[in-house]
This record gives sequence, C-alpha cells and structure tokens, in this order.
Amino acid sequence: MRLIAAALQAGSSTLKDQWLEYFYCESLPSDVLMVKGHKRTKGNNKGDDNIITNGSIVAVADGQCMMIVEQGRIMEICAEPGEYKYDIGSEPSVFSGSLGKGILESFKTFGRRFAKGGDTGKDQRVYYFNTKPTMGHLFGTQNPVPFRVVDNNIGLDIDVSVRCNGQYMYQITDPILFYTNVAGNVHEEFSLNSDIGKDLDQQMRSEFLNALQPAFAQISELGIRYSALPGRTKDLTDALNVALKEDWLATRGITLNKVTINSATISKEDEQMIKEAQRAAINRNPNMAAATLVTAQAQAMQDAAKNTGGAVNAFMGMGMAQGMGGGVNASQLFAMGQQQQAAPAPAAAPAPAAPAANTWTCSCGTANTGKFCMNCGSAQPAPAEGWTCSCGTVNQGKFCQNCGAKKPADAPLYKCDKCGWVPEDPKNPPKFCPECGDVFDENDAQ
Repeated sequence: MRLIAAALQAGSSTLKDQWLEYFYCESLPSDVLMVKGHKRTKGNNKGDDNIITNGSIVAVADGQCMMIVEQGRIMEICAEPGEYKYDIGSEPSVFSGSLGKGILESFKTFGRRFAKGGDTGKDQRVYYFNTKPTMGHLFGTQNPVPFRVVDNNIGLDIDVSVRCNGQYMYQITDPILFYTNVAGNVHEEFSLNSDIGKDLDQQMRSEFLNALQPAFAQISELGIRYSALPGRTKDLTDALNVALKEDWLATRGITLNKVTINSATISKEDEQMIKEAQRAAINRNPNMAAATLVTAQAQAMQDAAKNTGGAVNAFMGMGMAQGMGGGVNASQLFAMGQQQQAAPAPAAAPAPAAPAANTWTCSCGTANTGKFCMNCGSAQPAPAEGWTCSCGTVNQGKFCQNCGAKKPADAPLYKCDKCGWVPEDPKNPPKFCPECGDVFDENDAQ
C-alpha cells in the first residue's frame, strides 16, 4: 500500500467532497499527544470504521504526523502537510517531513510492510500525533543539585549545591517509538490529563530532575556560573538532551524542546565561601592589599573612638598589634605596588649586527675586513679582473664570453701596478690607490 500526494495543502482542497472517505484531524490541544482519526464519509456511511477503503484521502496538517496501523503493525507514516490518496496495490512509502531521517531507522525496526493480494486487513486505523511542543511542565529541585564552580581568574574550583525551578517543553520527534513503546492502539486519544498520561508526565519529570546533575556538570565545563543559568537556556537544553537521550528519545521518541530557569540559588554558606575566596584573591595585588589594610585600620580607629570608656586601651592594642607579628604595613604594601608598576619591561633581544662594509669571507668561513684572514692568515683573494659588456657580463678577454661583443677600445680598465688593487669601477679609478698610495696613470691601464 502507498500514500500518493493528492494536494499540496491540507484542508484547503475540495477533494474531501469528492471521495468516499476522508480522514482529517483538527488542531490538537497541547495536552493531547495522540488521537485516533475518524473517517468522514459521503453517501454510504455504514462501513466499518476500522477499514480504510482503497482510494480514500488522508489529510495531514502542520504540526501533525499521521500513521496508518494495520493489525497493530505500522504500515505508513507521514509528517508532510498535504492530502494523500490511499492506494492498497502500490509499494509503501514514508513521508518523514520535518521529523528528519532518523525516523526511517525506526520504521525499518518496527514497521511491517506487506500486501495481501489487494485485500485489506481486518483492522486498519489512522492515528494523528501532535508534533508541536507541549508547554507548562513545571519543575523544582526538592534536593540540592551539585554544581561545579570554576573561576580561573582566582584559581577557584569547588562544588556547591544549587536549587532551581522553572519549566520545560518537550515534543514528539519519533512517533513510531512513541506508538510502539508508550501509546499503542488507544481507543480514542492519549492525553496527559488521563491516568496513563499523568503517570507518563510524572515519570518524565523525575527523569528530568535526575538528568540535571550530569547536565550541570557539562554546563560547568563551559565556564558558566550558576547565576548565569537563567540566560543560558540553549546550552542547558542541549546538555539535558544528551543526558535524557536514552530515557526520552531512544525509548519514547520524545525530545526536550526548551528549558526555562526562573531562579538558581546556592546556600548562604557556599555563597559566603565564594565571596571570601574572591576577596582574598583581590589582596594578591599589593595596592589592593594596602587599601584593604588602611580601610580596616580606619574602621578600627572609628570603633575605638566610639568606646569612651576604653579608648586609650583600644588604641594601645592597635599599636601593639601593628608592632607584633612581623607583618608588613600599608606603606610597605603601597611601595611594593609602585615597584611592580615601575618595573621596566624586559629588554628586547639585541638585533644582529649588520656586516661591516668591505668585508670578505675566507675559505675557512671567517668574515674579515683586512687583507689577511684573522683565523687562518690567508690573503684576501684578488677581485675578479675584466671589463663589463653591455649585456652585463664581466669579461677578461677581448671579446664578451656571453654575447661575443668586442671589448670597447675607449674603455681602458685600471689596476694598481704596485699592489694589484682594482677599483669598484675599473673605468673610473681614483687619483691615488687607497691601499699603497700610488698614482693611477697610464701604467695602471690594462
């Protein structure tokens, strides 16, 4: 059997006036999770209510999922809004719609699809599931829930006890699991106001409260403080869905939709302990410690001044307390703070020195500036002699070894005939050799 799409919008077509049987479900209240669909017949309406005539129309509205059950076995499921023709002779299909691909695996596990030579079964039913979130589920922690408080700024890592209250919403995301493991072949509807519905809701509330502890542990790993829980509903919902996956989603096909925290408090002892740890961490700064000490001394002086009978003894006690114990005073703390603020920044590593001009590297690897290597004593190699061609090649013969151009006749090259020094521009030597002082003349021309 198969559902064949007959229209795009449920309830808006005139098909319901043209077919013998028409299945349609009105909007479901929030507390009704599942209801049995009833046929609307035209003409002969004496047929069995639990038999679906071949060619009938089944409509699905937004926020609903329709399921066809035969002999207690799931035959078809559809969560896409529209109108569908029921065809008993075709291959079955699944319209998962917004429920996603996960429901296909459930269908493979629990669905039984078969045909009986075109004949219908003895009992065929259409069920509609409410896939919209159900609201108004209140909760409150009767017993405190452990919560880890982490403050990396002061090195704090302790466990406290949190009490919180609020409300949560859940919705059916896998109707196959809900039908198979929870509702079954109900006669009319499955409502949270019924006895079985109240039992289910109470059981889910207990499981929700049990899941708070692992969810809070996951939240604390993110560095979220207990006081920030009311503003982190998305993180809390995701953490609870992980903790409730086995009990809710994998067993009943139900997913937590949203959690709202009205308030989250800890005991006065835990709160005082955190505040004292934060105050103590402030005094790691010498300036803050000095300010705290000055404030305490000023308050002590004011209290002593109010004690008219023993003011002198009180001030003497303050002086003795300051002189005993070997502790630092406020002025010393302020001095320590000023030293920390005035401490010079660590000097940057010196930049490597630039190589000196006119340096040459010996074959032993030592860089030198004189005529001889300071490491092995080798003489500085003579610079390459020659003339520069227009192509850029330095040559020593009469012709360029790169392009074959002839050495220009009007371009003599100079080299000191006394020490062999060659100027940087052999065509334009200085008047005197910088090495030996010899005059450059025609005797130095090459």
